[in-house]
Amino acid sequence: MKYDNDKKINYRKSINLPKEILNSIEAPKDLGLLKCIQCGMCTSVCPAAAHSDYNPRDIVYKVLKNDETIISDEKIWDCFYCYTCQSVCPVKNSVCLINQVLRQIAINKGIAKKHVSPFLTYGNTFLDIGIGGIPKSFFMDLNNDIDGWLDLKTNLDKIREDLSLGPVKMPKKSIKEVNLLLKKAKFHKRMEKMKSG
Repeated sequence: MKYDNDKKINYRKSINLPKEILNSIEAPKDLGLLKCIQCGMCTSVCPAAAHSDYNPRDIVYKVLKNDETIISDEKIWDCFYCYTCQSVCPVKNSVCLINQVLRQIAINKGIAKKHVSPFLTYGNTFLDIGIGGIPKSFFMDLNNDIDGWLDLKTNLDKIREDLSLGPVKMPKKSIKEVNLLLKKAKFHKRMEKMKSG
């Protein structure tokens, strides 16, 4: 930040999108982003493109043109992560992977709250019980969709006991250990950042 006449001037740092994606920990060394010839194979097989105006080819085009508007484009959230695009790409590109990095950039910029906040309850489940699980906030929806689901969930401990299976719940000591690991990995801070931004 630079100051001029007591006014705060924000000098926005530009991103090099192709470089950002290729340097991401998620990107394999052979990701063919820079080899894309815009053939459209990705779009021709994409289930999301078949049922909406999502277009994987356009995503890659904007990334290659370093068009930063793609970061705030709603379409990056329409990818199913099925990797069908990657399976047909002649240069080993993956729009699924590109979308993952674009989403992460959007989260880091604080412009993804409406897309990630419904899933924060999964993170809370890790913190509360030490393992992944379906958050309580989804129980009624699942019960409406799956006949008898709430009965199953309510009686799960008894069902597991009848099947000679151990409890699903972790011991409190183990939950504390998981929380310590999550704290060291800065999971708590990440959750707070996603909640606020």
